[in-house]
Amino acid sequence: GQLKALTSFSLSNNDLTGAVPIELGQLKALTSFSLSNNDLTGAVPSEVGQLEALTSLSLSGNQLTGAVPSELGQLESLTFLNLSNNDLT
Repeated sequence: GQLKALTSFSLSNNDLTGAVPIELGQLKALTSFSLSNNDLTGAVPSEVGQLEALTSLSLSGNQLTGAVPSELGQLESLTFLNLSNNDLT
């Protein structure tokens, strides 16, 4: 990705399908990320744990499955996390 300086990304409420892209982990400057209320499937990628500047993450209202990646616990700047309304374990 060429979006190295991107700090905020939202594509909520767009009926997107497929998986959360693992390339997300390359957006190191990202502080806010939201893909809420789409039709995303699959797991939350562990690569999210590489986003050390992330303060807000919302993936609610999708069809995500599997375990919440332990890597999220390493995000010391994270102050808002919404994974509700999925099928996570």
